Amino acid sequence: MAYGLLNGKRGIISGALNEQSIAWKVALKAKEEGASFVLTNAPIAMRMGEINRLAEQCSAEIIPADATSVEDLEKLFTQSQEVLGGKIDFVLHSIGMSPNIRKGRAYTDLNYEWFKQSLDVSAMSLHKMLQVAYKQDAIAEWGSVVALTYMAAQRTFPFYTDMAEAKAMLESITRSFGYHYGKFRKVRVNTVSQSPTVTTAGSGIGGFDKFYGFADKIAPLGNASADQCADYCLTLFSDFTRMVTMQNLFHDGGFVSTGVSQEVMESL
Repeated sequence: MAYGLLNGKRGIISGALNEQSIAWKVALKAKEEGASFVLTNAPIAMRMGEINRLAEQCSAEIIPADATSVEDLEKLFTQSQEVLGGKIDFVLHSIGMSPNIRKGRAYTDLNYEWFKQSLDVSAMSLHKMLQVAYKQDAIAEWGSVVALTYMAAQRTFPFYTDMAEAKAMLESITRSFGYHYGKFRKVRVNTVSQSPTVTTAGSGIGGFDKFYGFADKIAPLGNASADQCADYCLTLFSDFTRMVTMQNLFHDGGFVSTGVSQEVMESL
């Protein structure tokens, strides 16, 4: 059931790779709620994914952009405003990648050049995106930027290795740039800390399937799905959350606030 939450709003949605992607779900639901938007991803990710099919479903244009390239991001925001006919009302940052995780390097044996790539792609890209938008004055007053994160920024999960540092940096940028953009144009910037979710990125982490089950047993409401995360993101894009900014918002069924559950105790 649609509520018209985003009627007339214009957006940029990054990171939709395939039907498992949270960004993919956000795009479908944003279209249903009345938004118009462009889709963007790095050229290499677009070759691996199915974004053209999503674009057809949403009647959306695709603007390729490497989120680590300021030049690409400048083109993204300029072209998005031209395509959509005005300033941007919402942006989804759903971008993350760790070469160390992909190549099986342990946290105690990181390749530091790859570590830099993790930080650049997964965190600094948000700062670059916000800085480009700020300088262009590309986001409309009371606009909303949402980045997806994970609670490994606050707690240690051994399998998450250097992505934990990347997410901590991402959340810090959200607070810092959220202040400046709030003062400048009342643009709010938040992160959503989602449950472990069966996505291409998530399932590529060693031991993910076991942890997914563990988290589901700990959280009193169970793990939040990608569809439910998309619903939550849409509320943050809407006018109903105009005074929410610089926050890391947990969307994890209560996992973050639960020490141990009866189900886990019984399994020990």
